[in-house]
Formats: sequence, structure tokens, C-alpha cells
Amino acid sequence: MTSHVVIEADGGSRGNPGPAGYGAVVKDSDGEVLAERKESLGVVTNNVAEYNGLIAGLAAAAELGASTVDVRMDSKLVVEQMSGRWKIKHPDMQPLAERAKELAAGFSRVKYEWIPRAQNSHADRLANEAMDAAAGKPAASLGQAGTSSRAGGSATRTPEGTPKPKLPTRKPDRATVAWTGAQGTPTRLLLLRHGQTEMSALRRYSGRGDVPLTELGRSQAAAAAKRLAAMDGLVVDGEAVPIISSPLTRTKQTAQAVADALGGRVETHPGLIETDFGDWEGLTFAEAADRDPELHSSWLGDAAVPPPGGESFDVVHRRVRKARDELIAEHGGKTLLLVSHVTPIKTLLRMGLDAGPQLLFRLHLDLASLSIVEFYPDGNASVRLVNDTSHLA
Repeated sequence: MTSHVVIEADGGSRGNPGPAGYGAVVKDSDGEVLAERKESLGVVTNNVAEYNGLIAGLAAAAELGASTVDVRMDSKLVVEQMSGRWKIKHPDMQPLAERAKELAAGFSRVKYEWIPRAQNSHADRLANEAMDAAAGKPAASLGQAGTSSRAGGSATRTPEGTPKPKLPTRKPDRATVAWTGAQGTPTRLLLLRHGQTEMSALRRYSGRGDVPLTELGRSQAAAAAKRLAAMDGLVVDGEAVPIISSPLTRTKQTAQAVADALGGRVETHPGLIETDFGDWEGLTFAEAADRDPELHSSWLGDAAVPPPGGESFDVVHRRVRKARDELIAEHGGKTLLLVSHVTPIKTLLRMGLDAGPQLLFRLHLDLASLSIVEFYPDGNASVRLVNDTSHLA
């Protein structure tokens, strides 16, 4: 019998929802492995898989006769919900959380701790082994154990114990305020671009065409959600910050992955929709230039020129500015997560920088990238982050 144990648990879904599995390892105080658990779960979400990993770990600890337990997971959602700091709203999570609480009640003490993903490699490896076994893939060798294909991708880990870069928290940066002279509490906009679609994979103009995420796109959305769930300040008093999406499917799917991770819900705003590329929709850059050489050249140099049957960047700018003003009027001084497209995100960054329209052609934004801009009530602004994709590494 071991009186005190440490549980490391994890779960993953290749698609979110997609083929999923969990892993859990129970160790003694010296780090010696006492038990391992892993299992494929069929098609479920990341969060469901993570809760199943926790339940398996608690059950294994009970079988070992432990009396006190330290649970370590890289799921901010599970740790905060089980610690009682976040509400459990999602109907899929509620029965799982109840089962975990029932198991936890059998110990004299259970403490939950969030750890960086790199420190949860043992449980992550077990989860991937379960998913690989269900898919008929050979088990990874020890030399491959440092890679993870959770949430659909294959990502090389950072060195053991090294956390991924941490984003700024909601607390205002005194240095920034001092240097800019900005007054008041800013409205902080976290700007997340949607994941990959077939159109973006082929580098075709993709505006109002309502295309879904690819498998890789769902993986990218899950990775972004995982990162955002680990950030401070996105759940306040048990409530997730507003998650506001363009009404198109690719952004709503990306936003929903984040909402699932934070325990929030998705709203839509028409002002965040992508540019209407008119007759160029579905064409490549070269195809549009060949079709309308003079117009295409003019369009690249003048934000007032629209594509044939489409929307000029000046029109987009006015639309996005109106959307920003409406959101600030409703949520002033708070943090918002906006899930949108290249042009609206560039436009919001342009406003933050007080830059001209040429920024639209000189700024690159990757799929599922994260940017941050803050707008102060006195008219000042601060761009804090641009095109960060470290969560996809």
C-alpha cells in the first residue's frame, strides 16, 4: 500500500471530435511508476478524453490504496473545473466530472495542479499509444516518444520541463501605459484566425464561400484552443470571456474548439466576415491576375478598388471598424476572443497601429495564428502580439 501518489493524466482527439484516447500514470513520491492506464475511446472530443484519463488515474490510485493524491494535468479546463474554480456547463463534461468527484471523495485529500504539456509527456505518450493501436499503427519506439499527434497533428515537444511561451495576462502593462500615455482600462482583443480549409491549402481566394475546416484545420483549432485554455484571464469568476466568431463555418468550427476548452459559448458577428472577393472567389492569385490584369493590378495598389462583383478593402475597413466599435460599446474594458479571417484581423491590427492600407499587403498572418491588440477608451491602442503560431510547433 502507498499512502501518497502522483497522477499524471492526459487525453487527445485526432479531429476534436475524432478518434480519441487517454493515458494515465500513477507514480510514488520518488517518481517510480506504480501503474499505467491507456484506452481508445472512439470518436470524442479532447475534453472528454482528458476527463477519462483523470478518471482512470483516480481509479488506479484507489486500487493501490492511496490516501492522498496529487493530480497533474496540462488541461487547464479539467484542473480548474475539478478545483471548483470554473463552472462545468458542457453536458458532456458534467457526468464525467461527477464520476471523477466520486472517486476523489474516496481519498483523504486530492490536489489538482496544471503543468505545461512538456511535463506531461508520459501520459501523453500512453494516450497516443492507445489511439495508434486503435488505428492499427505500430507502437512508437522509445526514440519517438517525444512526439505527440494529439488533436490531430504531429508536434515535436519542447525539452522536458520547458514550458511553451506564456502570453501576457489581462493585467495592464504599466510600462506600456507609461510610454504611450494611454488612459483607462483597455478592451483587449485576442484575434484568432481560423484553421486550414481546402481553399487555403490550395492558396485560393476564399471570402464568402462557406467551406469547412480540413482534418489539419481541426487539429490546428484544437491546438489553439489548448493554448488559450492555459492562458490566465480567459475565465473570470467561472465564466469564459466572450467568444465571438465570423458567421462562416470555418471560423465557427475554430471558435467552438476554443469554447469547448474554456467552457464558453460562441456568438457570431457579421462584421467579422471575410472580404467578398466576388468573381475572384476560388481563383488563385495568378488566375485572378490573368483574368483581370488591369483591375487586379489596381486592386493591389488602391484599397478603394473592389474585385469584380466584390468588396473593396475600404468597405471592409468601415465594416470592421463598426463591428469593433459595437463590441467595445458592449464589452468595454474586458477581454474578447474574436475568431475571424485574414482581412478583418489585419484591419484590426491596422487600426491598432494607426497604419495605412498598405499594411494589408505587407503583413502575413498564418492559419490558426494568434494576435492581440488593445484599444483604450482615450483613443490610444497597443498591438501586443502578431501572428503567433507557437502552439502549432
